[in-house]
Amino acid sequence: MSTAMNWGSEGVISPRGAQTSLLLREAALENRLAALREVALSLLSEVESLRRVQPQVADHSLRLYDEVQQFEIDLIRITLERANGNQTRAARLLGIKLTTLNTKIKRYKISFARHETGGEGDIESHQNAA
Repeated sequence: MSTAMNWGSEGVISPRGAQTSLLLREAALENRLAALREVALSLLSEVESLRRVQPQVADHSLRLYDEVQQFEIDLIRITLERANGNQTRAARLLGIKLTTLNTKIKRYKISFARHETGGEGDIESHQNAA
């Protein structure tokens, strides 16, 4: 007396639901690709940073000022990458004023290769304006 119902996937997923599911999978794939791209760029930046490190003098002496300066340059460069070149956001992440960050960028001649088009507050537009 009871009627059996078929609850298979054919009756549950509508064409609209299938399209939504496809769009969600594509969005997830795009997010994963963006995360991988960010990791790859970070790794490339680290490799480049290691390449720029000057070999130490034969007597293996360390000069505090030089070491602090190199650390500061690397920290600013990494923070700019994390902030996608936005100096205002980078200054906030570093806990310093924007003018202080800009002064250090100019003093240390820090360049930042953007992987996206430049926008307001990024290092390229600030360097071009100077």
